[in-house]
Amino acid sequence: MSGTLTWFGNGLLKLATGSIDLDTDTFKVMLCTSAYTPNQDTHVFRSDVTNEITGTGYTAGGATLTGVAVTYDGASNQVRISWTDPTWSTASFTARTAVIYKSRGGASTADELVAYVTEASDITATAATFTLDLAAPTLTITAS
Repeated sequence: MSGTLTWFGNGLLKLATGSIDLDTDTFKVMLCTSAYTPNQDTHVFRSDVTNEITGTGYTAGGATLTGVAVTYDGASNQVRISWTDPTWSTASFTARTAVIYKSRGGASTADELVAYVTEASDITATAATFTLDLAAPTLTITAS
């Protein structure tokens, strides 16, 4: 997936107020079908996300993210946030949207949504390794 990562409003608020800590919290990414339409203003928790994919090589709730990188680019006045690209091996599924959330390890009603990326069309993996590119569509915060 190479689209633009977009903040969920509450995710950005939680980052600004310290409820989300990029250095210490556990983050996961779940994949959804084209039937899920993200709402950046009203979707707050993982329980608000619908139409998570199913398929070979995919576990409900998605993959744990590792390798967070937070950098500042003075030329663009942007803080950029990215993670190591997660992979699903021997994957057979179709996805359209990836949703990043803070995993608390319990109920989906407690997992805060952070950001999402939606592709223009479905991406299908057929008995292959599926890699989600989270380095190219970095999350940004622009100082202006």
